[in-house]
Amino acid sequence: MSKEQEFLAYLKEIAMLQEAVGLAEWDSQTGMPDEGASYRAEMSSYLSGMAFDKSTNEKMSGFMTYFEENPEELSDFGKEVYAKAKENYDLNNNIPVDRFQAFMKLTSNAHSIWVKSREAKDYGIFKETLEEIISMTKEFIPLWKKEEKTPYDVLLNQYEPGMTTEILDSVFAQVKDGIMEIRKEIEEKGTAPQTDFLKLPVSKEIQKEFVTQVIEQLGYDFNKGRLDDTVHPFMLNLNRNDARITTRWDETDFAMATFGVIHEAGHGMYEQNVDAKFDYTPLAGGTSMGIHESQSLFNEIIVGGSKAFWSKQYPLLQSLTGDTFKGIDNETFYNGLKETKPSLVRIESDSLTYPLHIIIRYEIEKMIFNEDINLEDLSTIWNDKYEEYLGVRPENDLEGILQDVHWSGGSFGYFPSYALGYMYAAQLYHAMNKEMDVEEILASDDYSPILNWSTKHIHQYGSSRKPNQLIMDATGENLNPQYLIDYMKDLYYKVYKIA
Repeated sequence: MSKEQEFLAYLKEIAMLQEAVGLAEWDSQTGMPDEGASYRAEMSSYLSGMAFDKSTNEKMSGFMTYFEENPEELSDFGKEVYAKAKENYDLNNNIPVDRFQAFMKLTSNAHSIWVKSREAKDYGIFKETLEEIISMTKEFIPLWKKEEKTPYDVLLNQYEPGMTTEILDSVFAQVKDGIMEIRKEIEEKGTAPQTDFLKLPVSKEIQKEFVTQVIEQLGYDFNKGRLDDTVHPFMLNLNRNDARITTRWDETDFAMATFGVIHEAGHGMYEQNVDAKFDYTPLAGGTSMGIHESQSLFNEIIVGGSKAFWSKQYPLLQSLTGDTFKGIDNETFYNGLKETKPSLVRIESDSLTYPLHIIIRYEIEKMIFNEDINLEDLSTIWNDKYEEYLGVRPENDLEGILQDVHWSGGSFGYFPSYALGYMYAAQLYHAMNKEMDVEEILASDDYSPILNWSTKHIHQYGSSRKPNQLIMDATGENLNPQYLIDYMKDLYYKVYKIA
């Protein structure tokens, strides 16, 4: 066995451990009994610790040193893998294994505490655990830090390499101003669409049958995935042949699960189409959460927000629901789906106000890590920002600070990825339309050209290319928020009949 083969075999051991952890955590959020939480946390933290130790121990250090001194012994593929493994090693090799295990145990237990806190609508139940997670994250930041300017930049860089608060402050200000302008035009000149049918009852079984057919048409492969129920929707990529999605259902709000599943399927389609050559290496998954969200939000908002798409899918929904939507024509149905109004809950928000939900979370996370605010005030700060940005105020903690699962998993720096993904999605949509008529395809019986384009430009590369390179190669320019603003103006001015 060559040194490169030995290195790849060692990376495969790490990948298999990580897959076992992923499977355990998927089960904990979909089917595990509540009382099993503490046992699962022990197991998950133990296996996570093993994988972490292998990625930072003397053997891995030996590989890093050997190939740094003997790069000629690596193939071109081996050099790609080595570069990513070195990046991960440099990030984590200062973190003590016992502290990493403690953190994994803390976050594994935190999920069940978060669920109980949600059920009681009482942030107080989760508050102490969240403060422990924040404290440990702050402990790790100096050990992760390389050249980043601020503590929060360190966290951003883990989800979107190269991203900084300086960049986000600028693009978020541009997007926020654009949204506010559109909202003002709608308020002053718009004609609100009919929406009473959105709360008509549709059984879980019918919703599932409908959305399953939809995502299969879009390209999600159920031979390589599955759909399960959970508290907060997510996608888990165990490997490219096992990318699982989850959702939650509401029989008086069919749109929530419909768009939620379409969103998660976008994540799954990304993972299912990564090149097989990257299997069991650090290059096997998506390159960043911003690029990942570009794929899920392209599915949910660009495709799911297309009038042409619904001209094909609404008749299917009608056929499954009988007389439920009788008398509601295609245009009325579509316009109602695209209604915009302030919402308290991010995953239930419309596609115009959605970025404001992300900007609120971004600003709060910056305050936590860059300004060292009093954590006692987190819930109040959250509620105040919703009132300021969206004109609505949570009446309880379930509508407020407890609505997202991310902080229970220690995922600080993740939220900006959603808004970045939305901007990327609009820019990719613009580029895609230069090569094909996307709306014409969405009205057809064959969506494959869209998936093929995305696989060619994004999916196949896994983590072998950085986000900025992918966007530049696919669109010919760096991130440009104006495409999103233009997209939203065009869509909402039509829906609200603004000339």
